[in-house]
Amino acid sequence: MAAGLSVWPRPAQSGLEIMAASPKGVRIEEVSLSFEDFLYRAPYRFGGRDVDRVTLLNVSLTVSTRSGKSAGGAGSMTMGNVWAFPSKTLSYDATLGAMKALAARLRNLVAGYKEYAHPVEVNVRLEPTFLRAASEVSAELNLDEPIPKLCTLVTASPFDAALHDAFGKAHGASCYAALGPDFLPRDLAHFLTGDFKGEYLDRYILSSPKPRLAVFHSVGASDAILESDIQHRIGDGLPETLAEWIPANGLTHFKIKLDGNNLAWDVERVLKIDRVVSEEERKRGVSRWFYSLDFNERCPNVEYLLEFIKRVKEKSRGGFERIQYIEQPTARDLKAHRTNDMHRASKLVPVVIDESLTDLESLLLAREMGYTGIALKACKGISQSVLMAAAGQKYKMFLCVQDLTCPGMALLESAGLAAHVPGADTIEANAREYVPAANRPWEKKFPGIFIIKDGTMRTNKLSGPGLGAEV
Repeated sequence: MAAGLSVWPRPAQSGLEIMAASPKGVRIEEVSLSFEDFLYRAPYRFGGRDVDRVTLLNVSLTVSTRSGKSAGGAGSMTMGNVWAFPSKTLSYDATLGAMKALAARLRNLVAGYKEYAHPVEVNVRLEPTFLRAASEVSAELNLDEPIPKLCTLVTASPFDAALHDAFGKAHGASCYAALGPDFLPRDLAHFLTGDFKGEYLDRYILSSPKPRLAVFHSVGASDAILESDIQHRIGDGLPETLAEWIPANGLTHFKIKLDGNNLAWDVERVLKIDRVVSEEERKRGVSRWFYSLDFNERCPNVEYLLEFIKRVKEKSRGGFERIQYIEQPTARDLKAHRTNDMHRASKLVPVVIDESLTDLESLLLAREMGYTGIALKACKGISQSVLMAAAGQKYKMFLCVQDLTCPGMALLESAGLAAHVPGADTIEANAREYVPAANRPWEKKFPGIFIIKDGTMRTNKLSGPGLGAEV
């Protein structure tokens, strides 16, 4: 990181400064939360673990403008504790319980914030208090491992989404069309670094959504590829093998979950999937399709990754050329693993950070270590995501938007984010595979988002007030 650059989050301003900076700011009046639980139709294996259930944190809040107008907003996010709070000592229920306890603490902090401000300002101001709350909850619950920052961001994200939703509705505009100086007068240098002096978020975020996005279909590490891979059929009428999913959804983009600790298996997994996808796409008359590869930080070192790339390229040149990017191959703690330099690997394929990306400092460090792309996720907050999208574009990095097996409202948030980030033309939509029951109440109202037929998601209607979808 260049010396002398200030890094977000900046020190908090006084209430008077925020009032001067945000004439269209809103004040939070009421905040409530609830949880929903769903079982997966089949386990999803990634990062060496199987996930078979999801808990959603749903948030509703009300805001008021300076003129006294009121508006409500909603946000939702899967807790994703296996991903956000991986632990060798704590059980699934323990990490989920910690996130629920933290959510209750965050609700009080958000409800207690009474300054008029833009959602981005609120998120930046409150994040330090959220992190302190996570430390307090960790101590109170006597956790063997403290709640990680990534986990705190995930827990806070539906509060941030609900605030963006309410802010946009209060002003009768999409929250993505409310990022310019008329709504957020402070320039990006205030939130990022001096590199952004005189620049505003509307330079980096589209005010209107792209009409459609290609859908990345996730292939979990235990997912059936062919009929012969199935031990027991689910029999719910949905596809149960990759070969069945491709024609059913018209797929052209595939995210392949890999092990990271078994080189031969990882290579053969990619080659097998490439063979099956190639056959199915040829049947459909499709000539171009793409892969992303996700090791979920399990590769022991960059040499493993380089050898993996070499073997795939040797055995299937076409399969190698279809790899659009590789995601988070090694440990998420970049500072503790500086030897995992990605410069050699990223010359072959874009290498993207995901779990590592929790703030601008981590982005700049990743860039210094040879990462060439960043994964944006609504589960880390809309506010952080638009700021990181601006930084990624400024530093000419590859951008992609992914989900956390987000169903329902959470998928609408993820889709809206992807549709407004320049250069991001794909999105993950894993819930339709693993937890379709959570999507069913939404399918009739938003068929273009929740029902995939030609491999794409219709996002053109995500242009209404707030997050863009009237729910």
